[in-house]
Amino acid sequence: MTSQPTHQTARNRRLFPLVLAAIALFHLSLFAADWPHWRGPKDNGAALPGNYPVKWSDTENVLWKVALPGKGCSTPAVWKKQIIVTAPVDGEDAVLAFDWSGKLLWKTQVGVGKSGGKHRNSSGSNPSPVTDGDGIFVYYQSGNFAALNFDGKIRWQTNLVEAFGNSTLYFDQGTSPVLTEQNVVMARMHKGESWLAAFDKKTGAMNWKVARNYETPVENDHSYATPLVIKHQGKEALLVWGAQHVTAHDAADGRLIWSCGDVNPDSKRNWPAVATPVVAGDMAIVPFGRNDRNLPLLFGIKLGGEGDVTATHTIWKRTDTGTFVPSPAESNGRVYLMRDRGEVECLDPATGKTIWTGAFPKTSANFYSSPVLAGGKLYAIREDGVAFVARADDAFEMISEIPMGERIIASPVLVDGRILIRGENNLYCIGVE
Repeated sequence: MTSQPTHQTARNRRLFPLVLAAIALFHLSLFAADWPHWRGPKDNGAALPGNYPVKWSDTENVLWKVALPGKGCSTPAVWKKQIIVTAPVDGEDAVLAFDWSGKLLWKTQVGVGKSGGKHRNSSGSNPSPVTDGDGIFVYYQSGNFAALNFDGKIRWQTNLVEAFGNSTLYFDQGTSPVLTEQNVVMARMHKGESWLAAFDKKTGAMNWKVARNYETPVENDHSYATPLVIKHQGKEALLVWGAQHVTAHDAADGRLIWSCGDVNPDSKRNWPAVATPVVAGDMAIVPFGRNDRNLPLLFGIKLGGEGDVTATHTIWKRTDTGTFVPSPAESNGRVYLMRDRGEVECLDPATGKTIWTGAFPKTSANFYSSPVLAGGKLYAIREDGVAFVARADDAFEMISEIPMGERIIASPVLVDGRILIRGENNLYCIGVE
């Protein structure tokens, strides 16, 4: 016999979608004030919804500005309105925490630092901090590698240069640490022994380390890209780009799951991996080549598979567009490229086809920071410290051009209605009261 639903049951069925929506909004509110790592809450260069300013000046919408103790190019992390920045302090690598009003909460030095030197935009604090809300994890050019609690106390620290030798990167360290459920993971890809290694977030003990060595033309084994945490068959995996190969590794033990290569059939030299790929659905969009020398390459590689998937998973290739330094962003199923000279292109990640193009004004300066998307708008900053905002939904349209007055290499952070911009000398907070 089939029972009939009661009025209470029917009412519960009507309320169930509302309950789910409330839970979703609750979880969104939990993360509305979080920017846990360099490319944002979803690792795609896109901000969560918020009312972000599109124009500001010295006298309008700059809520506060604080001086930083030394040159750094890392992007801040934010967790529950606590802002985390890395910078040198009195010759040592340090971590600084500010509250939402710009007040310094604490400052912790983690070891003797090393200044950058080979490039005008280098610094000892190029890698960006990362947090899971429980700990803060930082890495520096010097090899200093540390975990801190949110009160600024050091949980553990080590030095990867002392442990594994000097980096041979032509330019300075750019790869940032990334977090899995258990570990903080670092990658080193250079001329010499290259590797991927995972360290326990609580103790700093190395849980695994795997070699990642490929024979390449000169400098092409160098990578400044940051790994991405993805899912492979429902489990955590690490997507790694460098040495002319995209590889996926099991996050539990570093085991190689699949690899995709053949990105440089003409064996061009001096093509390091700089921009970090972006994932859009089941596709990884991978910039390569030298867009700064009008030799761009861009690949659409399907995620998944086992072993060498080069022949089956390279879905499309472009030889007329790409980016060398700025990393692409993704939002609402579209990928956005900002090239080194400010050209902007919106692509369909499934086919690689261009949807629209645009461009920011050109000068002798390049774009080194990576763009961020919010509410159908693109936020970008040129190395000479000029910030730009443009519409980037169905077409490109410039909205504003704002000189900040100092060099800026870090990417903008858009979180909870505010824009945080880290310059070489100052940290800015922009918003509407």
